[in-house]
Amino acid sequence: MEKFILSCCSTADLSKERFEKRGIRYICFHFLLDGKEYVDDLGQTMPNEELFARMAAGADTKTSQVTVEEYVQYFDSLLKEGNDVLHISFSSGLSGSYSSACIAQKMMQERYPERKLYVVDSLAASSGYGLIMETLADLRDGGMGIEELRDWIEQKKLYMHHWFFSTDLTFYVRGGRVSKVTGFIGSILNICPLLNMDKDGKLKPREKVRTKKKVMERIVQKMTEHAENGLNYSGKCFICESACMEDAKVVAAHIEQLFPKLNGKVEIFPIGATIGSHTGPGTIALFFWGDKRNN
Repeated sequence: MEKFILSCCSTADLSKERFEKRGIRYICFHFLLDGKEYVDDLGQTMPNEELFARMAAGADTKTSQVTVEEYVQYFDSLLKEGNDVLHISFSSGLSGSYSSACIAQKMMQERYPERKLYVVDSLAASSGYGLIMETLADLRDGGMGIEELRDWIEQKKLYMHHWFFSTDLTFYVRGGRVSKVTGFIGSILNICPLLNMDKDGKLKPREKVRTKKKVMERIVQKMTEHAENGLNYSGKCFICESACMEDAKVVAAHIEQLFPKLNGKVEIFPIGATIGSHTGPGTIALFFWGDKRNN
């Protein structure tokens, strides 16, 4: 079997154990919490529960992308082992890390001309990005080669749906994604915005839904409207959450009831530090393969 490595960023928001089990390597983003820098290493250094508790208590957060130099060191460590590499990058619509990876790729091609190093923009984030990596690992294990996988994901990446909502707009206001006026009115009226990711890999507000109960119903309805083969969807489904596991379980149970042909149970992962630094606690995101994303 062809020897190559599947690679991504820690912003794919799966667990360390899951990445290791599937043989997927990853490079870590960084974040600042009250001015102190941490590595977004899937909750190993800073447990997710502690991060969201400190954010809820007023801690200030900032994030930083992976630099060209970090990519060079990372890719070099993989290529010098004699491996080819397919690296799927965090969405270019949310970060400049894809551009940094491409610059590093060119440098590595000069250093290792005999090796293959491909960089693909996932146009995805969090556990939707993770579900892409999970699917690529399934296809790799089924015998698909590195070029076939690269071409497959280039053709299929816009079929990965990301739908999410938040019950707390505090950090959307703080990050400038929602105006102070909109955030204040939303809190008073108990509005939970429903958002998704567009074809450019950017987050877009789609609907303003009043009450958590209704937005939980609406996000599941979006899956019934967009999932591949509708209620006969037979792919995998991931959910991620930030300090609201019980709500995530309710959404998962509803999906499992409506979609009897799912490939396994709905799996729930914590939102990682990079994404979570912008959402704060109270966010639930739903990911599945469906029709092609558009704007």
